[in-house]
Amino acid sequence: MIARKLIPAALAAVLLPCSLAQAASLGDVAGQLGGLGSLPSASSSSSNVAGLLEYCAKNNYLNANAATQVKDKLLGKLPGNTTTSDSGYKDGAKGILTGSDGKSLDLSGSGIKEKVTKQVCDKVLSQGKSLL
Repeated sequence: MIARKLIPAALAAVLLPCSLAQAASLGDVAGQLGGLGSLPSASSSSSNVAGLLEYCAKNNYLNANAATQVKDKLLGKLPGNTTTSDSGYKDGAKGILTGSDGKSLDLSGSGIKEKVTKQVCDKVLSQGKSLL
């Protein structure tokens, strides 16, 4: 119970000194939220980015058409049926962002986290476009 009260306070303490709007990359945003490293541009992260785009569109953080177009193009570049077999995609579709260092950040939630998730989703869309 105490942890539920501390998490929003901790997020606020981390976010107040830094403006997320000025974050230069997805790694910067994620790093401000929990020490997550930057995402690589290799195909191993493409599946996670595709899954995150699905999550962001499904939860109305991104325009569904724009996110789906990028997601579908990314999936087209990946081998096999990524949506059912790839753990990176499955995690992303649940709102779990995975960094190059293996750390993960769960974007689901409400309050400050919900507002930050919108900004992270915008960065994920930009990252996805850069992977095409």
